[in-house]
Amino acid sequence: MIRFWENPAIIDTQLEALLSSRKQHSSADIARDVAEIIAQVRLRGDAAVREYTTRFDHVDAPTIRLTEAQWAAYEAECPEAVQRALSFAAGRITAYHERQKPQGWEYLDAEGNRLGMRWSAVDAAGVYVPGGKASYPSSVLMNVIPARVAGVRRIAMTVPTPHGVMNPAIAVAARLAGVDEIYCVGGAHAIAALAYGTSTIAPVHVIAGPGNAYVAEAKRQVFGDVGIDMIAGPSEILVIADGAVPAAWVAADMLSQAEHDEMAQSLLVCLDADYGKAVIAAMQHYLATLPREKIARASLRAYGAVMVARDREHACALANIIAGEHVELAVAEPEQWAEHIIHAGALFMGRYTPEAVGDYVAGPSHVLPTTRSAQFASGLSVYHFMKKTSLIDCTKEGFHALKEAALILAECEGLEAHALSMRVRSEGDDI
Repeated sequence: MIRFWENPAIIDTQLEALLSSRKQHSSADIARDVAEIIAQVRLRGDAAVREYTTRFDHVDAPTIRLTEAQWAAYEAECPEAVQRALSFAAGRITAYHERQKPQGWEYLDAEGNRLGMRWSAVDAAGVYVPGGKASYPSSVLMNVIPARVAGVRRIAMTVPTPHGVMNPAIAVAARLAGVDEIYCVGGAHAIAALAYGTSTIAPVHVIAGPGNAYVAEAKRQVFGDVGIDMIAGPSEILVIADGAVPAAWVAADMLSQAEHDEMAQSLLVCLDADYGKAVIAAMQHYLATLPREKIARASLRAYGAVMVARDREHACALANIIAGEHVELAVAEPEQWAEHIIHAGALFMGRYTPEAVGDYVAGPSHVLPTTRSAQFASGLSVYHFMKKTSLIDCTKEGFHALKEAALILAECEGLEAHALSMRVRSEGDDI
């Protein structure tokens, strides 16, 4: 069902092979198809968007944008308990990201010049929300709220509606999060429309949100014309356990990722072989109770592993190699372990912090770097929807204190007009 590695001497090699086998690369066929879709949307706008929507979602709607009446009707269909839970989650996500919002700064240098940095939000953001089987209202909150808190004035959301149906909870989440416009469009054509605009959909400056391989490739191709959050891969979890947390709890946490899809990855690094075997036994027990048992088994079989490390140092070293999206520290003293783990999308500390609580209500966005990209990337935040601008304000005296070194460097690089722009100020020339 799942790999069990108990020889610490070869675990590093085994792990590297497993991680490499999972790393996704967009195929040439997908890249070609997506390039054609983007070209058609740029050329024909709404007409192309409608054609692709009819082909892929089996919807022949006269309009692309969800009307206010339709939006309200979907909201009315959402159970009150779900609405309350979404509202609770939205409050916590907002509170966390309010604390994340950066402040500008400035100072006077020794020569009297004012230097600083200012932050500002992009004007418009687009959020892609998967539809169909992978229709998650929590993802609406986790993608949209950081943009709203950042100060983005216009937020457009695209969501595919297979056979013309939307999950009512998606509509509620969009309202709570502060979405301004909803477009019933999915796939690569939705990304193209957000990036380049059509008669109906005005273009945005940043696109965020998960999707399938075509959506990921579309984001890759439009990057540079617009900003993107990240190229996200399948979900993953790494649990590090020292035996302080019941094996059954860890087993449930492993399955919480395995049930996502066949490409998801669940890894356990523990310090005792018997504990690892107990976790596997508990997973076997729980699997039979899961509606998504077949998916979870396929995920565990293809990409799961239980590893027995030599000691805490080895376990933390493995964690930094994995650079997991979600890293659970199911240990007695998580703070001591956390000090040694520098590559992780998010750390879940201690026995009462399952990854699932972070998926829904903890506060930080659950949009996190996958497939080892936590080595250089961070989870979605207000920063993805903001930009910083440097501020330089020289006084007359301050300019004269800087000019000599600047002149020498300009002449060194052979840029005479650069030097001229300083000389005219220092020599009092009136051109």
